[in-house]
Amino acid sequence: MKNTEIKMSADLKKFIIKFEPNKFKMLTRGIEIRGINDLHRSIELANALIESLKLKLVVHHSAEMAQYRSFEVVNAEQN
Repeated sequence: MKNTEIKMSADLKKFIIKFEPNKFKMLTRGIEIRGINDLHRSIELANALIESLKLKLVVHHSAEMAQYRSFEVVNAEQN
């Protein structure tokens, strides 16, 4: 049987602790943050946090994700 446990990077753990998302879903390459009321502001804050802490993460979002008020924060190496 294959182990399907998702491992979280140290940078992603730091991001979650500082950003404190209300709802998020673990992905194999990062997290999807859901249920955001002010999507544009939250994406800006996430990018600023990533830059200030020098994390190896990137924010990924699309029009489809915007419909669900969500965006992803993924490991930069796997983007």
